[in-house]
Amino acid sequence: MVASAKILSAEVETGTIKTFNDAERVYYDGYWIRYYDSSNTLALKKRLIDQLARRVFHHTESGINTPGRKLEEVRSHYEKEQNSAKKRVLAAMLAGALLNRGVDVLTKIVELEEIGVIIEKDNELIKTCGRCFLGALEYGKYIRPVRAKEGLEELWGEPFKAFTMPTDKFYETRYIKLAQTMRHIDTVSLRLTELFRGASSFMEVVPKIIELADCCKQVTETMRSDPAMIEIWPHYVSIADELRSFKARSKEGSTNAQRAMGRRGKELILAGVDLIDDMANMRIPLPKTTQSFLHKCDTFSERYGSRLKG
Repeated sequence: MVASAKILSAEVETGTIKTFNDAERVYYDGYWIRYYDSSNTLALKKRLIDQLARRVFHHTESGINTPGRKLEEVRSHYEKEQNSAKKRVLAAMLAGALLNRGVDVLTKIVELEEIGVIIEKDNELIKTCGRCFLGALEYGKYIRPVRAKEGLEELWGEPFKAFTMPTDKFYETRYIKLAQTMRHIDTVSLRLTELFRGASSFMEVVPKIIELADCCKQVTETMRSDPAMIEIWPHYVSIADELRSFKARSKEGSTNAQRAMGRRGKELILAGVDLIDDMANMRIPLPKTTQSFLHKCDTFSERYGSRLKG
């Protein structure tokens, strides 16, 4: 398996496609990213939107993945509700129902096309599908994320974007975003390795951070339905688990300050693992969160930098 390759070369043209070890890759912003078929068919569009919908529900609060068949029931409760807190939750559930209804309608359109029924772009089914995705986008602002504090609005808008854009154009926007995500993963990984390289109490953690970043870039670029995930996912989870269970080495007779450095160092590593994990699974860069994390690294370095090398 070939990891995502970062190639700093001005000679490679954006959008260039090459095959590495039997896998097609496309070049964007310094990275060779796993390439997927982007033919403009409704069947492919439907599969793409299915995947986008599953991904966004994975990163949202529980209980809002409302079946499309319950759309009118949820809408009725939302319109009658007077309590603002409950109305917010119902609005989030309504967004989920609208997204699922749009996927349901699109599924039926694809099924009709598969038996030879041609559905024109101005057909009422297509319009209904578009209205559902647009409505989901409108009510999506009421949804709360599971963990990452940024990026949910972008994720929630992708099914509508995938529906309205030609599939090949949508994929182009995704490759750009994937390259940005990989760059942010590299930035976090590099800062952590720079910080802890040479520190005896953290000597085991540096290669694991590098390994996790490489795995996360592969997770970022690979569709969940791709057979390659059978190899990528266990490796990724096992490395993340190792880092989360890591304990800084402490010498006999360590001072309180040294033990505090060990605890703060592990907290920083865990925060970095969580950030890389979020970007890999959301498949988007998180610039505000990344900058906040880098600031924490700088603060840690200012406080403990002179002791780390000891």
